[in-house]
Amino acid sequence: MAFSNTYDTTNNGSAVSNREDLTDVLTILAPEETPILSGASKKKASATNTEWTVDSLASPVTTGIDEGADVLAFTDQFAGRARMGNFTQKFRRDYKVSELQEAVDSVGPAKIAEAEAKAIRELKRDVEATLCSANTKQQATALLPYKMNGLAAYIDSAPAAGVGVPTGFETPASSIYTQAEDTTTSFNESAFNDLISSIFDVNGVSNGLTLVANTGLRRTISDFARLAGVSGTDADSVRTVNYDGGSADIKLSVELYQSDHGIVSIVNGNPVCMPNFGTATNKGAGFLVNPEYYGVHELIPMGTSRLPNLGGGERGIVDCALTLGVYHPQAHGLIQGQA
Repeated sequence: MAFSNTYDTTNNGSAVSNREDLTDVLTILAPEETPILSGASKKKASATNTEWTVDSLASPVTTGIDEGADVLAFTDQFAGRARMGNFTQKFRRDYKVSELQEAVDSVGPAKIAEAEAKAIRELKRDVEATLCSANTKQQATALLPYKMNGLAAYIDSAPAAGVGVPTGFETPASSIYTQAEDTTTSFNESAFNDLISSIFDVNGVSNGLTLVANTGLRRTISDFARLAGVSGTDADSVRTVNYDGGSADIKLSVELYQSDHGIVSIVNGNPVCMPNFGTATNKGAGFLVNPEYYGVHELIPMGTSRLPNLGGGERGIVDCALTLGVYHPQAHGLIQGQA
């Protein structure tokens, strides 16, 4: 016996009258969190080139002063001051819904308001990916748009000339960890503490760091203080955990890491926005940032504009113009895969 397909109007049969069971539920399976953008301080920009100044303190002197010695030379306290800057980059997503689609009933629904909301979510991911990138800033010309430096471009012991980090303000090499290709096993707790100590050596600030980690690095961090130190195939089979006898839960994740130089908050980076640094398999990238020393400067706040309907349906754009300010590259650290 041959059966007709559902809604097959060219062949008669019992199935042509079957109802479709389509629930009024719409699921988007895509990471949406933007921890770098969300964790940045928000400031107002007033030009396409946002600039700030950096300075440093002289090394301590312990030699002492002779009694009665006159001051014959004076120090220019601002001789080491330098200027940094970043160009404002524009972001845009468009949306449109036809008049017929706006009129019919649909799951979700699929109306102009929902199209607008989805475009905003996509725009935020565009911004997050750019903030996390190693992009180098670019001044606009007749053929090229403005582009801004990404966070990974600033956190570099030898940044590209176009980034504009003055000599003496580069991130120390000891604050950057490069993992072996396609693996996260080389990064351990000692290496993590070395990064934290390196940052502390520069700014002397405790309890201010946040690690935004990709999935591979996050799993590595969760194993800190839990592996028993065995090697080989049994490395993951022996673990040491702290267990509260009055509780039925054993927590195997790390959200706060207490180091010798303060507590580091561990948060998940958006896996589609985090850089891979030459390898897409280990997902071992991480930004060790101090939120006090970076921010987002908005020239045009994120918003939406409805455009005229020319007969094809309601349409519009969501856009913003902003830039990243890294007020001192030496206040941050980076964990990267090998390029």
